[in-house]
Amino acid sequence: MREASTPVLAELAWRRNTTDLLLERVRTAPDSAAFEVRQGPGTELWRSVSATEFHGAVRRLAKGLIAAGVRSGDRVAILADTRYEWAVADFACWFAGAVVVPIYPGSAPSQVAGIVTDAGVHLGLAGTGEQRDLLQAALAAGTLRSWSMDAAETGDLAALAALGAHVSDEELEVRRQHATPDSVATIVYTSGATGEAKGAQITHGNLLHQVLNVAAAYTEVIREGGATVIFLPLAHVLARALQLVCLANGMRIAHLSDPREVVPALARLRPTFLVVVPRVLQKIRAAVAHRAARLGPLWRDAERTAISWGRHLEAAQTSATRPPVALRLRHSGYERLFYRRIRTLFGGQLDYLLSGAAALDPELCRFFRGVGLPVLEGYGLTETCAPLTGNRPGSIRAGWVGTPIPGTTVRIGADGEVLAKGSGVFIGYHGQDTVFPDAFFHTGDVGELDAEGRLRILGRLKEVIVTSTGKTVAPAVWEQAMEQQPLVAHAVMVGESRPFLGGLVLLDRESLQAWAEREGVPELVQLPAAGELIELTHARLRRAVGSIVEVANRRVAKTEQARRFAVLLAGDSLVTPTLKLKRTRLIAQADAIIERLYQRD
Repeated sequence: MREASTPVLAELAWRRNTTDLLLERVRTAPDSAAFEVRQGPGTELWRSVSATEFHGAVRRLAKGLIAAGVRSGDRVAILADTRYEWAVADFACWFAGAVVVPIYPGSAPSQVAGIVTDAGVHLGLAGTGEQRDLLQAALAAGTLRSWSMDAAETGDLAALAALGAHVSDEELEVRRQHATPDSVATIVYTSGATGEAKGAQITHGNLLHQVLNVAAAYTEVIREGGATVIFLPLAHVLARALQLVCLANGMRIAHLSDPREVVPALARLRPTFLVVVPRVLQKIRAAVAHRAARLGPLWRDAERTAISWGRHLEAAQTSATRPPVALRLRHSGYERLFYRRIRTLFGGQLDYLLSGAAALDPELCRFFRGVGLPVLEGYGLTETCAPLTGNRPGSIRAGWVGTPIPGTTVRIGADGEVLAKGSGVFIGYHGQDTVFPDAFFHTGDVGELDAEGRLRILGRLKEVIVTSTGKTVAPAVWEQAMEQQPLVAHAVMVGESRPFLGGLVLLDRESLQAWAEREGVPELVQLPAAGELIELTHARLRRAVGSIVEVANRRVAKTEQARRFAVLLAGDSLVTPTLKLKRTRLIAQADAIIERLYQRD
């Protein structure tokens, strides 16, 4: 199949812009809990915020923005960690008629300055005083203002809201209705994983389409009374789209900025679904395995049984097959011993996990499904306003990223590139003439469609390797096999115009420390702080990684195997906020290391 489409399930109807989603919720369920807000850093106390209370906070801040000089169409930057005030600021900007320019927390000063300048930002909203100072330094040499979300800071959001006491409800309503479906709602700068960041212009219509149609396609997941925890950066379009979907459909949202706090908080928050990146699932499985390590063979058999059960459930979607008696008995036993305890770690009410932002290993997908936590893998980009395709409940195929979101068409180009068209596709990059050949956006990813219209991503168009012998290799299979192991954070195959293939193996810092403690290698327990790329040459560590390479090599043809490898530890600058590797930057930094791979006898 070369093209697949899914018809629209929900029209925009009377909705003019994203603010209508909040107003509709306030009209239909004013007292419903919209958010769970933490009562101070590190505390386990949370309080509910109703749709009406949130709406009031949004209106007050929007009036403050108007009083501070924000005009319709002005750009307002938000630089903050994931938190409730981010949501208030986002909607307040839209109520004031402004365009939101999110900036990732942790961005370098040069990156902040570049985005502020390119987007033409007029005012900044920051999380902490330090983040406010970073924005302030970038705002036209101090001639424009920025405000902090922290109450302890002078110039906090409460003070900004107080400026708007004289702004009338009528003026606010005129501003709120200023934007149409065709108006730009936000300019989201891509992570720059493959080059310089560009500002994707996403309209109110793009967001509304995604919110309405995702909710209509995923009624088993998006439902009144459900709950989720958002810990992805809200500067990422996936997290913001998720927030809009939940707010519009009566699902409670809790925010956590540190992913390490998520699992301990789940027992209190009890989400019904979570959106995660694959690396988080890998870490959770590794943590469970570490706890069960003393059980040795019993746990390993429980893992194999879960994967087999997940494979059976996948097959049962299309044929009425029953699992073998032995598998049923093993699964029932491990359900009582392990699986229900794993589900309890997630709060005990989790129905689904949604995975995106990077490729999910099929066996990891089957493992979680086998323990009773089905994973719905999806695919999308900033330019497609997050989801472009997604597996549906009851129709999950591990290793595939599902069928097009309603209102979307996916086409496979002559060179295998994934092309996209639909109401969720952005209108172009800020300040650039963006051309969509044949009305399709070219994603840069290579993929294929199955007979049911499901998409599978095979890699990046520019990441195909051609060796000096003329062999063309798509490295994704080998790389994903490597990344199944907890010790490996990322793997990159190299070998363009070389006589054979090599591998760059980037280790997970926490897993490496745990390995070093188990193996009694003290020099690898006290690791240097995250900074520049370093090569690790410890003999015992290289043997351990070599065993992982051997397993991955068995998954591919001999001509597609890594003959040599380097073991590396990377700084945070080489990964995006959603834990994707900045491949181009890594290869540039590792140039000398790569050369040594091909100089050894």
